[in-house]
Amino acid sequence: MESQDKSIQSITADEIALYDRQIRLWGVKAQEKLRSANILLITFKALANEVAKNLVLAGIGTLTIVDHETVKEEDLGSQFFVAEENIGQNRAQAAAPSIHAMNPRVQLRIDTDDIHTKQPNYFSQFDIIIATELDFAMYTTINAACRLANRPFYAAGLHGFYGFVFADLISHDFVIERSKSNVPSAMQETQTRSIVGITTKKKDNKVIEMVTKRETYSPLILANTSPLPDEFTRLPRKKRQVTPLLTCLRALWEFQKTSGGNMPTFSRQDLESFTKLARDGHQELKLDISTLDSEFLRTFLQNLGSELSPVAAVVGGKLAQDVINVLSAREQPIQNLLLFDGEKSLAPIYPLHPFFPPEVENLMPAIPPVANVVPLDADLTTQ
Repeated sequence: MESQDKSIQSITADEIALYDRQIRLWGVKAQEKLRSANILLITFKALANEVAKNLVLAGIGTLTIVDHETVKEEDLGSQFFVAEENIGQNRAQAAAPSIHAMNPRVQLRIDTDDIHTKQPNYFSQFDIIIATELDFAMYTTINAACRLANRPFYAAGLHGFYGFVFADLISHDFVIERSKSNVPSAMQETQTRSIVGITTKKKDNKVIEMVTKRETYSPLILANTSPLPDEFTRLPRKKRQVTPLLTCLRALWEFQKTSGGNMPTFSRQDLESFTKLARDGHQELKLDISTLDSEFLRTFLQNLGSELSPVAAVVGGKLAQDVINVLSAREQPIQNLLLFDGEKSLAPIYPLHPFFPPEVENLMPAIPPVANVVPLDADLTTQ
């Protein structure tokens, strides 16, 4: 109770008026945590625009943006913090005045260094690190540095109609409120989530439980090769519901491992290599191969590297909201890969951890070679 009083005293009347709606939603203590948060945001493209907007308006303490790239003409169609007169300027510096104007109370720092030059200890000064629009090797490098510093890490990106958010919070405790049940709670709810404490309070003549839960996470390098939980593959109907976007994203990351971080082009060699990676990965996930058809593969490849503002708004909003939930230690956080399909307006979450079902512990069947599933017609190969 004493700490809550200190939080109330440290937030001014002006701040209470400014953040009144969200304080009513998540409380003064949560707002105080936001107010003191120091967040790093890497690569300031369309997705990071949305993340920054939501976090700055929520009233975080400090936002540091790292981006060494300049504003290009194609940025103007997907970003709202830069204009035509900013072409050729550093992307983060050009956006800084507009970001600051949204909420002058937030301390804004711009770093124009290449993120590849940062040493591992650089990330320890931040409370949360959000890396966007990087290749797989850089995601895993930053993720490893965050683990060494015991800092929560997010990786996120857009590919046209598609987007993803990956979370590695290492170990995260959060509290939920619920009506007290007569049935004893299972202390181990899932392979990654456990209950570490329960307290009660009375509210409106009802007994309310304050349940503290703990989620444990896996780094991206392990999640990328982990199987789907049995609940997604046990039944044929469940298998068919798993989006092929999961397979394609993992195939993209596997492709980047051997291509120096580059994305596949429409050359015959790249198409065949990517398709084999996708088909092999789909079978390794124990999914129905019929759900990975040539049309989806083609669409995914055509969307690579592009940005769409509506998709950025949805994915960026989900990412920013999860960061706020983590800082306030309320609500279930993303565990651990969220995928967004803008064509179907779906955003499933898959918990990917190196826990193998019993039936495959001693049985790893070879995957036979398959034919290329993407039709290599003249129009496609010449793009």
